Amino acid sequence: METLCNFCPPTWAATNVSELFGYHGRYLRVDVSTQSFQTVQIPEEVLWQFVGGTGLATWILTQETPGQIDALHAEAPLIFVFSPLVGSPLTTSAKFGVVAKSPLTNRLNDSLASSHFAIAGKKTGVDAIVITGQSAQPTLLRIEPDSVAFEPAADLWGLTIPACEQQLRSRLPRGFRSAVIGPAGERGVRYASISHDGRHAGRGGLGAVMGSKKLKAVCVRGDRITQFAKPEALTAYSKALSRRSLGQATAKYRELGTVDNLVTFNRLGTLPTRNFQAGTFDGAHNLAPEVLVPEGKRTRSSCAACTIGCEHIFETAEGRPVRMEYENLFALGPLCGVSDPEVVLKASAFCDDHGMDTISAGVTVAFAMECSERGLIPQSLRFGNGADLLSALQSISTRTGLGDLLALGTRAAAEQIGQGSQAFAAHVKGLELPGYEPRALQMMGLGFAVNTRGADHNRSGAYQVDFSDQSDRFDAKAADVQLVIDTENEATIMDSLILCKFLRGVFEDRMAAMAEMLHLTTGAQHSGSDLVRIANSIVDQKKRYNIQQGWTPAEDTLPARFLDQALGDGASEGAVLTRQKLDDLILAYNRARGWSDEGWVDG
Repeated sequence: METLCNFCPPTWAATNVSELFGYHGRYLRVDVSTQSFQTVQIPEEVLWQFVGGTGLATWILTQETPGQIDALHAEAPLIFVFSPLVGSPLTTSAKFGVVAKSPLTNRLNDSLASSHFAIAGKKTGVDAIVITGQSAQPTLLRIEPDSVAFEPAADLWGLTIPACEQQLRSRLPRGFRSAVIGPAGERGVRYASISHDGRHAGRGGLGAVMGSKKLKAVCVRGDRITQFAKPEALTAYSKALSRRSLGQATAKYRELGTVDNLVTFNRLGTLPTRNFQAGTFDGAHNLAPEVLVPEGKRTRSSCAACTIGCEHIFETAEGRPVRMEYENLFALGPLCGVSDPEVVLKASAFCDDHGMDTISAGVTVAFAMECSERGLIPQSLRFGNGADLLSALQSISTRTGLGDLLALGTRAAAEQIGQGSQAFAAHVKGLELPGYEPRALQMMGLGFAVNTRGADHNRSGAYQVDFSDQSDRFDAKAADVQLVIDTENEATIMDSLILCKFLRGVFEDRMAAMAEMLHLTTGAQHSGSDLVRIANSIVDQKKRYNIQQGWTPAEDTLPARFLDQALGDGASEGAVLTRQKLDDLILAYNRARGWSDEGWVDG
């Protein structure tokens, strides 16, 4: 398989791996079956083509995957990856990625999280950590420069994420940072997350991959400092970027948080409600930020090395702090017909504590509620019933009763339930839809259908096109698909650097700005157009990996519910996305990407 692109690399400030700026030039491979480890050199041209973060991890995953393999097989690699920006003074750069074949989609999955784990992990002296094998007993890894320890973790197995992190803080020497799984990951819930300090690499079930290896925690500490190519200029640029990050472009995130999107989307008729049966929710006002909890019980926080401070922390009636964003609010609220803010807060806290992606959990429960109301399953689950929602989440985490089926995700549950339920199972490639209504946001619908990760709003920012004056969100045109590709390419580079998406509004020319940051950290001479070519190459490689793992063109579509059926309420009433239109958009997309009409990629 060809993995290197055919355009020339830039001029680097150094010519050997030991002197590369921004990188260590190697990754760590750990086998938990044999309790062995080794370091692997990364060719300089690979760092050029794949940058870091999810781009680099895509290359590593391709190299380390032994052909078509089950996502939970012992030899399936789990990758923690950093970027050349980690450790720099650039705002929002303290992020890490987790990449593997997803047990939910059986396709490539990359999930990101912000935290001090990224800084500590890169200080171990590697650009990525690759974990293979399967331990015979619960284990935690302690990784430091040039050493890996395999420690029994039976006493941690079964603990919730907060309880496990508390134990690790008292157990480990000062300076260690840990990425952990909860009971959902241990039991193989296909959308289990990996967490650190209240942040989650949530989507795609990589917590289940970690659990299949009997790994409770990966703990990192180091003292290896990364050298940057232009330290003085980097410091000056970082200060200016921090000032801009506190401007009007990010004011919404600081002052209200993304939870405010719920009210806005409801007004626009794009708020998915009762398993995407409607685009507005009568109880939306009960879930507005100012209603969720009184002002005095809402606080703000920031991720590591971030000046924006978008985190909004709410409290349950018992005083339990809960980090809320639009996606967990929509999925555990309107999508399940629940308008009781206390129930939504408790449901979100439960998912965080037990290690489950809130989007997939909420969509799967909403699907089960519709199945129940249609009489397709014997269990009683009703839209709007908060007790049913909380009970369903509990059964999923413990994999008891109906929860054992729902733990497999919406696609697998629909395949087993049958009786036409596949038509309203809200997923693409097995990944549950986030909080955007495809019939009223048609470019986003295209983004969901074609994305290599599945239905995702972070790898395809096509909603930016829908909400702009460049496209009609009710009548997407094939001539405009390049706008969707542009948002994918932009996200690809941001995820390879790895930077927060909330910085997008700060830059006038985003690709040029990211090229400048990469130049200051690594010394590479990039242009914005170079990064576009690199992004195309990374997307191509992700698609090649999926093809190797069994992808077919039939996967690039939307569920039947969203095709040829009009929305029936609110500001988007009558919005319809026909199957023919989606097919035309996909065809135009594939051609614009340089792929075959069916979506196959050469090489």
